[in-house]
Amino acid sequence: MENKLNKTVSQWDEIGDSHVGCTKDTPLREDAFAMDDQLKIELIAKHFKEIMHVLGLDLTDESLQGTPLRVAKMFINEHFKGLDPKNKPLPTLFENNFGYQEMLVEKDINFHSTCEHHFVPIYGKAHIAYISSGKVIGLSKLNRIVDYYSKRPQVQERLTIQVAEELKEVLQTENVAVVMDAKHLCVASRGIKDITSSTITASYSGKFNVPETRNEFLKYIGFSEGK
Repeated sequence: MENKLNKTVSQWDEIGDSHVGCTKDTPLREDAFAMDDQLKIELIAKHFKEIMHVLGLDLTDESLQGTPLRVAKMFINEHFKGLDPKNKPLPTLFENNFGYQEMLVEKDINFHSTCEHHFVPIYGKAHIAYISSGKVIGLSKLNRIVDYYSKRPQVQERLTIQVAEELKEVLQTENVAVVMDAKHLCVASRGIKDITSSTITASYSGKFNVPETRNEFLKYIGFSEGK
């Protein structure tokens, strides 16, 4: 039994240290939203207080007394608000009255996410492009879509796919490209402790599978095809 447990723990460590995601969709229980946010905050604060106690911290200290509640509020209202569908942005589409037929590129969209293996930050820039099928979207809504899917425990590959799939659905077009360039503190602050490397992921569909179109997009965002 102990050997089986050790083998399971070893497999978990390997998945986490290799930063491997197992599913395209964020793993959520069916009852994930049965509990209201206030109760979640209360329970997280209670359990985080216990974590701090186990670490040996003096919770009577004035500086630490409010930390469990601060962390709980941060988790629910900020870092992981993208888990809850009620926070999903509702983009409004407009007719492409300009008749604009070229790609639209929104680059250098800052995003902050959380590694689901170690619960430490992932941060970087997203670059998005689409070619209209007759509809256009407000530019800020592109940023909001990136932010929504970033605000949950993530792996970068899944995040890239989720943003791309959402854009295709919202924009009613397959002509979508997404590139994400990010730093992972699970790489920079633990394990190998490499503070200079970054990770690049991409999703191309529709006309962006044509090399000329893809290369035009990469040129706009300052990437060479070989980067």
